Amino acid sequence: MRIVHVANAYAPRSGGIRTAMHALAREYLAHGHEPVLVVPGPTAAERRDGDLRVVQMAAPRVPGVPGYRAVVRPGAVRSVLEALAPDRVEVSDRATLTGIGLWAREAEVPSLLMLHERLDGVLSAFWPGAGSGARPGPVGRCLAPLVADRWNLATLGRFDRLVATTAFAAGEVERLVGRRHGRTGATVLPPLHRVPLGVDLERFTPDRFDADLRRRTAPRGEAVVLVMSRLSREKRVDLAVEAVGRLVADGVPVRLVVAGSGPRSTALRVRAEQLGIRHRFLGFVPDRARVAALLASADVVVAPGPIETFGLAALEALASGTPVVCSATSALPEVVGPAGASAAPEPEALALAVREVLSRDAGGRRAAARARAELFPWSATGEAMLALHATAPTLAGAR
Repeated sequence: MRIVHVANAYAPRSGGIRTAMHALAREYLAHGHEPVLVVPGPTAAERRDGDLRVVQMAAPRVPGVPGYRAVVRPGAVRSVLEALAPDRVEVSDRATLTGIGLWAREAEVPSLLMLHERLDGVLSAFWPGAGSGARPGPVGRCLAPLVADRWNLATLGRFDRLVATTAFAAGEVERLVGRRHGRTGATVLPPLHRVPLGVDLERFTPDRFDADLRRRTAPRGEAVVLVMSRLSREKRVDLAVEAVGRLVADGVPVRLVVAGSGPRSTALRVRAEQLGIRHRFLGFVPDRARVAALLASADVVVAPGPIETFGLAALEALASGTPVVCSATSALPEVVGPAGASAAPEPEALALAVREVLSRDAGGRRAAARARAELFPWSATGEAMLALHATAPTLAGAR
């Protein structure tokens, strides 16, 4: 099968969607299929990324989100798909690319939409008045789900299948299914499937612990609290900074290390200094080997994002033998399980969770983290996706 995966939010060097697309494509290759990735870029081009074929479409930058572009020319997308003649189409986008489902139906090509985010959560995070770190007001909290529901009802039915990576990610669609749509002309939603993402268990291992890196990062006796994230509003890295500030105020010897770049970088660094936190802001770390070493050499990773729908960086931390403290309002508790802790997205609650995790036996917590990650190999994700592609769509009214 030629499986074409089309996406926006594909960063040129890193990011969850990029990681998932490439990992899935390599699983498809290993099973004898032909994956093609169609992604946005500054110009139209075609290239090879190792053994993968990548078709790049010219796309403008997304305002306020450095490094990201969005395809906005539906006709150009159709032309690319017609030239590629796919046997199956996967889409990772809830905005400008949902029309691909209509094209696939006309072309009699089975399609599926990957639910990498919750639209209601994204809208809430960016609702006018939310500010750079504040929660949305009551108007945003009420209206965001209504706007998301309307958009989802208008677009999700264009696809033959929906794929959610966690129960949290599926919740937005299940809310719609729970509503009554029995009236004439009501939208028929496609089947919803649950397929967890995976982690590279060979790249990310506890063996990547680097004693020299650890000594350069923090002196003996200090716990390293690592945040690995894009430094943008919705990731709420400010919560992790404030939580570490609480620990410092309580006399807990900790060092904050932040790996990532974004529009909030300067403000977060200033706030860390105001709180008297010993810190290192590393910026974007392009070397994946160094990323693996950072994860394996930390004591705890904090993933504070309240609307994360999976959290590949958290899973990479677990594979590296490092426990994760995450927001209880996100999907991450489903991924982290007992190999870490979850707490309300509030500084005090997250600080308490970090203290609890650090109080556990170091060897035991590292072994538990690795064991948890081993439940999520990319091979299982690839096999589950191929099983979906091998069966006929069951959506009422579909071909």
